[in-house]
Amino acid sequence: PPGPRRTAAVEGGSGSVAGIRITNPGRLVYPDEAITKLDVARYYERIAPRALEHLGGRPLTVVRCPEGLVGESFYQRHVGQGFPDAIRGIDVDDEDGPLIVIEDAKGLVALAQFGVLELHPWQARIDRLDRPDRMILDLDPGPGVTWPDVVASAHVIREFVESLGLEIFVKTSGGRGVHLVAPIARRHEWSEVKAFSKGIADALAKMAPLNFVSVQTKTLRQNRIYIDYLRNQHGTTAVGAYSTRARDGACVSTPLAWDELTPDVGPDRFTILTVPDRPDDPWHGFSDVRQSLTSTVWSKLKTRSGH
Repeated sequence: PPGPRRTAAVEGGSGSVAGIRITNPGRLVYPDEAITKLDVARYYERIAPRALEHLGGRPLTVVRCPEGLVGESFYQRHVGQGFPDAIRGIDVDDEDGPLIVIEDAKGLVALAQFGVLELHPWQARIDRLDRPDRMILDLDPGPGVTWPDVVASAHVIREFVESLGLEIFVKTSGGRGVHLVAPIARRHEWSEVKAFSKGIADALAKMAPLNFVSVQTKTLRQNRIYIDYLRNQHGTTAVGAYSTRARDGACVSTPLAWDELTPDVGPDRFTILTVPDRPDDPWHGFSDVRQSLTSTVWSKLKTRSGH
């Protein structure tokens, strides 16, 4: 991959991105790729027009790595001391403090300033936290599962979901798996979305038991893909579209067009250095999709499941 672009050699001092002061801009966040804290901040500034549809206006759980990959990391979901106004908080029942929310590029960059390398949003927006607006299936490959296996399985699941009458989108997870995401109208409670996604996972595990498993039991995952539907419940999260990952390689959870999901293009192709230069947003039109878990959709799922 190409080396990171530099506008200036900075090792100490500070820089400014999107109006946010970046301290220690020359700190190596991804040492193997020579990617600095300033590079991460600039990535989020550049990608903001695409990313905010998926990361903005939602409670976030973040992964902070104050020293980059070489130091300790920790999860955080509540607004911390010293956070700027660009990182706002929202009070939610049963939470010990206000949850992290950002609305704009300044908020994304402010998170980068605080060492955030992963953003995990809710599947609901802050104005209706009781009504999810997307359903997600996290394909988690077990030992022995290759990238071509993941690709083939994702296409099978897409065909299954589309046979129910729903459109679904795909993105890399930034790791070994992929996420399948279906936008849905905000008229269903969490319990229904979870039940529907469980129905899909169970049906696929029944249809192809040598390929899929729908339970968390790790001993059952050898050479199988775990279809994790548990992201579809109140308060749970999954890494968001265009989020960086706190892993070697500086990979990004990247939305793809379905014809881009091929065995010969691995997830390591999509990084901080390459994703901003992708010419088009492959999820263009995502927010315009209008679909619901209607009685007809449920009926088709029950028929395909053998119930």
